[in-house]
Amino acid sequence: MTSDEPVRRGGREAQRRRTRKAIVDAAVRLSAVGATPSIDEIAAAADVSRRTIYMHFPTLDHLLIDATAGALNEPPVEAALADPALANDAVARVDALIRTLLEYSPQSLPLGRRLIRLTVDPAPNDAQEGAAPRRTRRRVEWLEQACEPLRSTLSEEQFQRIISALTIVVGWEAQIALRDVRGLDPQAEQETITWAARALVEAAIKEK
Repeated sequence: MTSDEPVRRGGREAQRRRTRKAIVDAAVRLSAVGATPSIDEIAAAADVSRRTIYMHFPTLDHLLIDATAGALNEPPVEAALADPALANDAVARVDALIRTLLEYSPQSLPLGRRLIRLTVDPAPNDAQEGAAPRRTRRRVEWLEQACEPLRSTLSEEQFQRIISALTIVVGWEAQIALRDVRGLDPQAEQETITWAARALVEAAIKEK
């Protein structure tokens, strides 16, 4: 192996990362308008070939999952939960989490609708076990951070139950139900989600 081979290899890997990022960024921009972009549209926007896209992503659905996840990295949840004034107040921390997430709802909810469709109803060629794209644990991790003050006072079973219960009311599924079924506007939606989450946290606190 010549001395410049590691340099060339590192350069190729860096180029691969840049190309992948360009593809994902293009998919994010096209998805932001609400329609599902095609491979051809993404390739044109990223200035790459269809073949290059398929070298990085096995299916369009896998690419859209990555694009959705990338677009949803924006909400500054960690910063909101780092407020010292909220350090020991699980109710206030959950309120802050909900407020932060819903501030980004205009951008995230259209992508969330797509993510739900892709992960609940994967394409036929992704039907084999392990092949379909899956959602990340980001929501659960954020809820665990918000409820951290309860971890030392609840049993592990109680803590996991409150996280599971909050997963029902904090997230896109709840927003979709409140908007599509109940017809709530964003303000009423936030008030309802916050009320439901507070009720669950306060019930968990009473179990201590």
